[in-house]
Amino acid sequence: MKNYLQVVGIVTGILIVFVTLIQLEVALPLIWLLFISGPGLIIWMVWAVLAAPVEIKETFEEQWYQDRPDLLKG
Repeated sequence: MKNYLQVVGIVTGILIVFVTLIQLEVALPLIWLLFISGPGLIIWMVWAVLAAPVEIKETFEEQWYQDRPDLLKG
C-alpha cells in the first residue's frame, strides 16, 4: 500500500473518532485535542497526496474525465 493511502486512512479514522466522541458527549479534553490538531492533520494529508509519486499516463486533452470514457475530447 502506498504511503499516501495510509495517511488518508489515518486522518479519516481520526475524523470518524472525533465525530463519534462529539455525538457521545464523552472525553471533552480529547475532543478539544482532536479539534485543535485537525488543521495540522488536514495539511499533512494534503501534502502526502500532492507529494505522492503517482504517474499519470493520460494528458488532460486525451482524457477529459477518467471515470467517463464517453466524454472523451476529440
